[in-house]
Amino acid sequence: MRVTLLTTLAGFSAMAGLISPAFAEDMQQMVLLPGDAAVQWSPAPPSLPKGTQLSVLAGDPGKPGPFVLRVKFPAHTIVAPHTHATPENLTVISGVVFHTMGETLNKSEGKQLSSGGFVYLPANMPHAVWTTSEGGEVQVTGTGPFGLHYVNPADDPSKGQ
Repeated sequence: MRVTLLTTLAGFSAMAGLISPAFAEDMQQMVLLPGDAAVQWSPAPPSLPKGTQLSVLAGDPGKPGPFVLRVKFPAHTIVAPHTHATPENLTVISGVVFHTMGETLNKSEGKQLSSGGFVYLPANMPHAVWTTSEGGEVQVTGTGPFGLHYVNPADDPSKGQ
C-alpha cells in the first residue's frame, strides 16, 4: 500500500509538472521495505570497529549534501567518544544501542535506545555509542561531508592500536 501511494503521488506530481518524470522514477526507487535486498551491506570504513557494516541508502556522506546510511554494530561494539563536523540524526532500527554524551566514555550515564529510539547531535558534540550482547542497527541522516573524529586519536581503530 505504501509503495502504491508513493508511486501514485510521484506520478501525479510528474503529470502536474511539479517534479520531473525522471525524479518521480527516482522516488519510486527510494522506497525500502524491511528486509529489502536493495540494502547492500559492506564492511564499514576502518575508522569504525571491526565487524561493523554500513549501507549508504541515499546521497554520499563524503560529499556536500544530504545523506542517509545504516550501520550494523555487532554485539559488544564500542565506538569511543567522537565528534562529527556536521549535525547527526541517529535512529535505532533494531537491537539495542547505548548512547552517552561527553569526551570520556562513562557507561553509567549511558541511555539505552531500542527500536525507534532517536538522538539528535549538533555538530562537534562529543558522544559515544556501544552495544552489549544483542548488537544493533541504526540509521544516520545528516549533511555531508560527514566524518568521524575521535576525541582521543588513540581510540581510532584505523590507527591499528
